[in-house]
Amino acid sequence: MTDAAQRPHRNFYGRRRGKHLRESQEGYLAEDLAALSPGPVDWDANPDRRALDLAALFGGREVWVEVGFGGGEHMVHQAGLNPQVGIIGCEPYINGVAMLLGKIRRAGVTNLRVHPGDVRDLFDVLPDASVGKAFLLYPDPWPKKKHHRRRFVTPEHLEPLARVLKPGAEFRVATDIPDYVRQTLEEVPRAGFDWLAEGPEDWRRPWGDWIPTRYEQKALREGRVPHYLTFRRQG
Repeated sequence: MTDAAQRPHRNFYGRRRGKHLRESQEGYLAEDLAALSPGPVDWDANPDRRALDLAALFGGREVWVEVGFGGGEHMVHQAGLNPQVGIIGCEPYINGVAMLLGKIRRAGVTNLRVHPGDVRDLFDVLPDASVGKAFLLYPDPWPKKKHHRRRFVTPEHLEPLARVLKPGAEFRVATDIPDYVRQTLEEVPRAGFDWLAEGPEDWRRPWGDWIPTRYEQKALREGRVPHYLTFRRQG
């Protein structure tokens, strides 16, 4: 058994809960969330950090991961477009989890699993080279310089991501924060990824299967410019 004192202190996200949840959203959490668990991820449930059985979870399908799915619109969209894959989404903000569960009900997709917590806990229990694609879409920018270490695009987060991605797997990053773009282009290649830009304006073009998210729409309303960066895991 792993002693509680050995658990890493982890917090790269902000608040866990926002405004009061609607009654329907409380119902989604109570009725649907447990059934959509990818398995024992949290330390209390899996103190030995045993690897998840992804073959059993998704019937042998390729696995994708979305880091911080916000309100879940992109994740549900991808699940509908790609029924041949299984997608695990991680989001510590419980209001976003509740929104996703409502979208899953309405869309009727069955190839999604939800971890309502830190993605690094999921990385702990994913086998090496087991994920075929990962998404990081409009992550918390942590704008103050003293908080930049909390950004996802740091070695603490990128190294376990690189470990669980298959060689040749795609990693997509979308952000509207120029300094986040700078840090992404500095740190992600150092972690074992190639940037797949085809030209100097490549970052302006969204992916062909992209669906605008609430965070992108907010950025556009406020005059910020979205950047779309695609990387490939080396190996």
